Amino acid sequence: MKLAHRIAYYLGGFSIGIVILLFFLGGKRASCDYGPNARTLKNIRLKERFYSENALSTLRRNGLDSTAIESILNDGDVLFSESNTDLQTCKQYVIEGTVTAKVITIMVENCEERATILKASVEAKN
Repeated sequence: MKLAHRIAYYLGGFSIGIVILLFFLGGKRASCDYGPNARTLKNIRLKERFYSENALSTLRRNGLDSTAIESILNDGDVLFSESNTDLQTCKQYVIEGTVTAKVITIMVENCEERATILKASVEAKN
């Protein structure tokens, strides 16, 4: 079989496979986020959230509420270098995100059944 025929068969099969894949996954909300950042944020989003008094007072002082935290948990970045992931029971993650021209950094204690926002800090975006 000539090289041109092999390439034609390969491209034909590859394109049919792509079309079938798009057909099956097209209507679903399939996610391809398998990185550590996306998995950590999804894990925290799925749990019941609690807020410490320190975090609540910081958010209130800056005119923010739980929707700002929800936005950070959807679009934020986990700072693994500043997080404490070596703990056995509840790991602590530092997450940073931008909401309404403010950079918000939160520390989340991620336990088995619940996630607690321990601290929050808000800075004006430059």
